Amino acid sequence: MSDQSIELEIQQKGLTAPRVTHADIEANIASEHYFTAAEGVAGEASLKARIVVVGTDAPPPVALALLTFCVLVLKNGFTVTGESACASTENFDAGLGRKIARQNAVAKIWPLMGYELRSKLVEA
Repeated sequence: MSDQSIELEIQQKGLTAPRVTHADIEANIASEHYFTAAEGVAGEASLKARIVVVGTDAPPPVALALLTFCVLVLKNGFTVTGESACASTENFDAGLGRKIARQNAVAKIWPLMGYELRSKLVEA
C-alpha cells in the first residue's frame, strides 16, 4: 500500500486527530545528500592523502559502487540515512538507487516525528 493510498483511506474514514503526514515529513527535510560507498571511500582516501599517506593503492571493490547512501538533514539538524544495494552491476541504476535509499531514509523519520508528536500531545 502506498503512502498516497493510505492517506486517501485516512481522509475517507474522517480520521482528523493530530498525526504525522507525508507532507509533514517532507517539510521537515532541510537537505538531502547522495553518494555511493565507492565515492565515500574515495573521499576518505582524499582526506587521508592530505593528512598523511596511509593504506594501500588498491582500488576499492566494485561492490562499493553498487551501494548508494542517502543522508537527509532535518530542520533541527538531526540526520537520518537510507541505503540501497544492488546485487548485480548490470542492474545498477544510479537514479533508482537514490530513490530507494531516500525512501528508506524517509521511513526512519516517521517514528521520530511520531514520538515528537506523541510527546507534545501528552504535554498538552
